[in-house]
Amino acid sequence: MTTCTRPAANSTPEQLRFPPVAGYTIRANFDAGETSSDLGALLLSAVDRRIGLIGRMAAAITDSRHASYIKHTLRDLLTQRTFQIASGYEDGNDSNALRRDPLFKLAAERAPLDNDNLLACGATFSRLEDALDSRDIYRMARALVLQFIAGYSCAPASITLDLDHTDDATYGQQPLSFYNHHYGHYCYLPLLVFEASKGALVTVILRPGKRPTGAENAMIMKRVFGLLRQHWPQTHIVLRGDGHFANPELMELIVADGNADFIFGLGGNAVLSRKAEGLMKNARGHLDLHRSLAAQGLGPAVTAARLFGEFEYAAKSWPQAFRVVLKAEVLPGSGGVPDKDNERFVVTSMRGPSPRTLYQQDYCARGQAENWIKQLKCDLKADRTSAQSFLANFGRLLLTGAAYVLHQQLRQLGLQGTALATAQPKTVILSLFKIAVRVKQYKDRVLLHLPSACPVKALLATVCQRLYPNNSRMRSMLASP
Repeated sequence: MTTCTRPAANSTPEQLRFPPVAGYTIRANFDAGETSSDLGALLLSAVDRRIGLIGRMAAAITDSRHASYIKHTLRDLLTQRTFQIASGYEDGNDSNALRRDPLFKLAAERAPLDNDNLLACGATFSRLEDALDSRDIYRMARALVLQFIAGYSCAPASITLDLDHTDDATYGQQPLSFYNHHYGHYCYLPLLVFEASKGALVTVILRPGKRPTGAENAMIMKRVFGLLRQHWPQTHIVLRGDGHFANPELMELIVADGNADFIFGLGGNAVLSRKAEGLMKNARGHLDLHRSLAAQGLGPAVTAARLFGEFEYAAKSWPQAFRVVLKAEVLPGSGGVPDKDNERFVVTSMRGPSPRTLYQQDYCARGQAENWIKQLKCDLKADRTSAQSFLANFGRLLLTGAAYVLHQQLRQLGLQGTALATAQPKTVILSLFKIAVRVKQYKDRVLLHLPSACPVKALLATVCQRLYPNNSRMRSMLASP
């Protein structure tokens, strides 16, 4: 049976020469035929078939192009761009080199070796980004929230949402880029919302580089709450964040909900310090006692004295008094350096947990959100916001958020119980996605030839069995002419 082949794009006739090994000369030729190094595109396609992410994102955008000039549908464009980001190709101009890639074409449901069905180029994606308006951006951010909700088969009894801002450094003249003193450079300051137990992304909002106001935080979360309550009216929601979110507007929003609570860091002030002084004095006494016992050989050396307490407090702008949990910590000095007081405050509407439990387990667990942010920024390059339009940069960030969702769902649906169950996206890309594949296209089927010495054979078999169960009917690929 004959195969459908075409000359490799940008092939070079040169031969690569390597030092001899074991008495053999080593040469390499660019004549392997139609190959790809991105098997991961098919895994991403399988995940999207299960969760419908690309369809939701495409439905959020109004296609204003003239129908007679459309070569790539919005779904095709978002599929290509999101899959490429999730595979480690974060820049739009990477599409120029990947538009002929057989596996990315196959993931987009195109015949892999046909010459007349190339994927989109970088200029097409630039036009797509520039065409996005504020309504498209709003609906795309909303689609991420709906995707998060769709990830549950039934309403959960309780969820915790972690809120955090991160710096997105800017180096040109991007609109709404401001100097942020905390980070020491010009930046955007996007807001990210994660579900705390599994790291699912709820939504991501690109913001100017200045510190947000309480009204802005409340405005964003009011919309998120509205969508959540439409589907989960009885779910208990806990909002958790650092001192950026201890704002009266956000507190009022949570109190008004009636079935929600908050845990926020709280910056110190003179009133709080006076209320904390009694417990801080006890902590200093504990440190002196343990240091004295250690000097007599009656106990181990202590690294810190730490006590927990609580009191009621209401700032003038707050709607009511709330419970404030205090961590009274004293760090021992050395080499003539005096002991250092380290008092920390957390404000919450929760009454149940003890002060120690609420601070150490409930509040400090929010630090895991920093790791999820690193996955977005370091592994998926969410900071590629160099477009001349703020909305275009917002669109890029949302597509990177979609790529994060695909990775998170791949871990949930295909990698549970495996060595990559908790792996970061970059580890998954290097271990599972970057596998060489030789592609052969026949009239009625496509064969993919993987390396015989592939080190993740068993893992790939497990993932494919989970993502493509035998009793599911797969959508047919576009047939080869």
